[in-house]
Amino acid sequence: MGTPVPGCAALVLFLVLTLGLEERAEGCSCSPAHPQQQFCNSEIVIRAKISGEKIVSPSNNSSPYLKMIQYEIKLIKMFKGFEKVKDIQYVYTSVYSSCGVQLDSSNKVQYLLSGSMWNDGKVSIGLCDFIEPWDNLSLSQKKNLNYRYQMGCDCKITTCYTVPCTTTTENECLWTDWLLDNSLSGDQARKFACIKRSDGSCSWYRGGAPPEKDFMDMSDP
Repeated sequence: MGTPVPGCAALVLFLVLTLGLEERAEGCSCSPAHPQQQFCNSEIVIRAKISGEKIVSPSNNSSPYLKMIQYEIKLIKMFKGFEKVKDIQYVYTSVYSSCGVQLDSSNKVQYLLSGSMWNDGKVSIGLCDFIEPWDNLSLSQKKNLNYRYQMGCDCKITTCYTVPCTTTTENECLWTDWLLDNSLSGDQARKFACIKRSDGSCSWYRGGAPPEKDFMDMSDP
């Protein structure tokens, strides 16, 4: 069985369509996740163009519930997954809009794609993954993909839904975009990364200004 799509956690209401899996996917719901969480939970994170697409049936199975969209990609840059794969030619997603993602296959749009790997090395992407047109990302998000998100993968990001909202551990950052703006794409999502400090605690860091001296080995690219 393949690896489930990261990020869906307890709210996943479906089984990922993987090669050889016979169950039908019924639907998908994703809990709010900061881009850093999506990055850290993903096995593969890349920048790519989509140059083609077609419907395929994994393992030569004709069941309509196993059909996938196979996107042919042109890999531009890999941010995560070097140890798992050197090159990626295709990514796969569910044909069902409830969990699959629809991408522009005209070879004109660059995407940030994150996902997981099946046991046979194929890459799957889904609704709960970090998937955005590259031009929609903020400058800070593009910089954070290079090293800051990875630096904070040992930190815990807690979504604040109601007040009071307080940290419970030193390695925790409170994500308040949802609470303050009822949005998953507020300032903290677009401009900040939760970074581990030299004393082991975690704190939000905003790119652009010079880093504080107690951050480890940090500089703007």
